[in-house]
Amino acid sequence: MTDVKNVLAVVSPHVGGRTAGAALATLFPGQARVTVVETADEDPVALREAHVVVTGLGPVTAGHIAAAPDLELIQCASHGFDYVDLEPARERGVPVCNIGSSGAEKQNVAEQTFALMLALAKQLVPAHTALTEADWALPRLQQSITELSGKTLGIVGLGHIGEEVARRAVAFDMSVVYAGPTRASAETEARLGARHVELDELLRVSDYVSLHAPLTEATRHLLDAERLALLKPTAFVVNTSRGALIDQDALADALHAGTLAGAGLDVFDPEPPTPALRLLKAPNVVLSPHVAGVTRETLVRIALAAVQNAAAFIAGEPPLDVVS
Repeated sequence: MTDVKNVLAVVSPHVGGRTAGAALATLFPGQARVTVVETADEDPVALREAHVVVTGLGPVTAGHIAAAPDLELIQCASHGFDYVDLEPARERGVPVCNIGSSGAEKQNVAEQTFALMLALAKQLVPAHTALTEADWALPRLQQSITELSGKTLGIVGLGHIGEEVARRAVAFDMSVVYAGPTRASAETEARLGARHVELDELLRVSDYVSLHAPLTEATRHLLDAERLALLKPTAFVVNTSRGALIDQDALADALHAGTLAGAGLDVFDPEPPTPALRLLKAPNVVLSPHVAGVTRETLVRIALAAVQNAAAFIAGEPPLDVVS
């Protein structure tokens, strides 16, 4: 596999588009011929001739896969891979990879998770808004301002990112429970003081619930109305993973009804969210536009991880982080 390979780099406009794609293209070695597009079907010839597709949140559908007869690899420049149609890739024997083991995003996602948690605990958004409107809101807000110390953080998915979140929770003197199909090693549990529990128990005991699971058919609407009802009315939900892990209407219902204290959300379904999304007007929410993986430092690490894996594959090495 040392011949020149055609690489189609699909970089959606909302994560940098052609400008970011051009920078990514310079990272490939000489045996790769790179075409940068913002959608996979933008250049039908480049798609048809592609041996490798590297995608930064750009959808790769069954139609795109069918239109690329020489396709050998789909490389996601992210931890998530829900924007790739996995079944037709699997049927074709085309591996789909993410950058999971690179840890490229874990620092900033963990930081963003705690930024949202702290904003909720300290009521930063309503406090800021009140002051800009000449409203000294202390008497009104002081009953709802809380501490992270002594609280229980429930982490759904203790992978690379979940571990970083747990490590920070220890520094804040929080207790950690976690749920997920894969149990951490005894050494990791001991180091983090983390206890493995079933998801429903995690929801019942946690003061903060932070989602760090991939979006699959099994995890879509993992937090639905029934599961949200298990949470304490004083609990907060934080999602820096994928918007569709939560039933957004059910979450809005809980927030409006006051059966949930608040939510911090960096991800939505779809993205960008439409003005009709009820969570935009829900009480006690802190929202950010999927910024958890897009610091200057993180973007460099993501690009390098994706390119290194794809370039290694082009050079004949087995790919890392095969998710399908």
